[in-house]
Amino acid sequence: MSRDLTINVHHVTRVEGHGNIVVKIKNGEIEECKFEVVESPRFFEAMIRGRRWKEVHHITCRICGICSIAHTTASLNATEAAFGITPSKQTRMLRRLLYIGEMIQSHVLHFYYLVLPDLLGVGSVIPLVETHRDAVVRALRMKRYANDICEILAGRHVHPCAAVVKGFTKLPTEEELKSIKSRLEEMVDDVEATVELFAGLEFPDFERETEYLSLRHSEEYAFSIGEEIVSSDGYTIPIPEYKEKIEEFVVPHSTGKHTRANRDSYMVGALARVNNNYEQLSPMAKKAAEKLGLKVPCYNPFMNNIAQVVEVAHCVEEGIQLVDKLLSEGIKEEDLTVTEIKAGRGVGAVEAPRGLLIHDYTYDENGRIVDANCVVPTHQNYENLELDMRALLPRIMDKSKEEITHLLEMLVRAYDPCISCSVHLVKVEFA
Repeated sequence: MSRDLTINVHHVTRVEGHGNIVVKIKNGEIEECKFEVVESPRFFEAMIRGRRWKEVHHITCRICGICSIAHTTASLNATEAAFGITPSKQTRMLRRLLYIGEMIQSHVLHFYYLVLPDLLGVGSVIPLVETHRDAVVRALRMKRYANDICEILAGRHVHPCAAVVKGFTKLPTEEELKSIKSRLEEMVDDVEATVELFAGLEFPDFERETEYLSLRHSEEYAFSIGEEIVSSDGYTIPIPEYKEKIEEFVVPHSTGKHTRANRDSYMVGALARVNNNYEQLSPMAKKAAEKLGLKVPCYNPFMNNIAQVVEVAHCVEEGIQLVDKLLSEGIKEEDLTVTEIKAGRGVGAVEAPRGLLIHDYTYDENGRIVDANCVVPTHQNYENLELDMRALLPRIMDKSKEEITHLLEMLVRAYDPCISCSVHLVKVEFA
């Protein structure tokens, strides 16, 4: 279709941070198609240089107010790897339960408040208070319960204070664990209602095959820890060797780095995790996936939001089981003393709600950071997002400018970008 079209969206709404969509089409040919990240860089990697190991996770959790626990856990994993510390089984279980709280609250925020308005044809969640009041109340309840879980375990959800190297400075009581279980059990009906709601909605029919990267763990659906990075292209990467395959690079129109691995781009996030680790999902999650029409492998980026719903089902079911294990085994006080501080490098990887998150630290012999690198999910998705935009445009050129613009905005929101997380310092050396 021969057509001239210019689209400039400044800024995309219902995302975290500031990004622009810029499209220029002349005679039906795409001359420009990019997602501009326009926020000023945030210098966290530089900020933590010289800081002692006890301080680092309290600083890096400030990278994000939504994924604070993800950044905290990645940071703790990195420091423990550098010092050769293996957390206890109890610590791993508590961290995973904490992580489940974060995953639920972030996903609920996204698919109810940021995506559902698109699917129901309104500009924000506010009109839904009148038309879909039960859904709005349900979302508020689910998010509050998930935040409560995080607060009980880590002192607070935003910028947690109780999670530290080797464990927790405050352990939950039996009554607190029972209250967490009660909240999760109450969410079972909410999950079923959520699945019912989203199963009745129509998502854009668009596919583009790409590479999917995520963590994998042999014993669990990988969230708070992984044994390796796995690709849908059939290879794995040892976590400390991520730089051997994942290439970060800079583009002129973005303060967030772009990445590539085996192909020109790859995707991280809920859809990547479900594609790579579907068999490890809980029975309730698989039932939800079936009802929602999510079959793997899935190459529709808009279905990332459906994958988030599936993961919430998994988190609720596994969370109940985790609490039962903790109650049956009993919570025991643990020694948090770090006996050996040594120079070395540690790489910590987790699955943030938005995808693979890596913290890479090098310590000196006094336990102070001398170098750091944070590989954030959103900046890993930018290149893939732009290629999706280029692939989507020719298929929707018969629509009005307003419809095309809206579909491009929906595509950005499908990735659940946390743009502010992704703008980090890039070291440039001049010859």
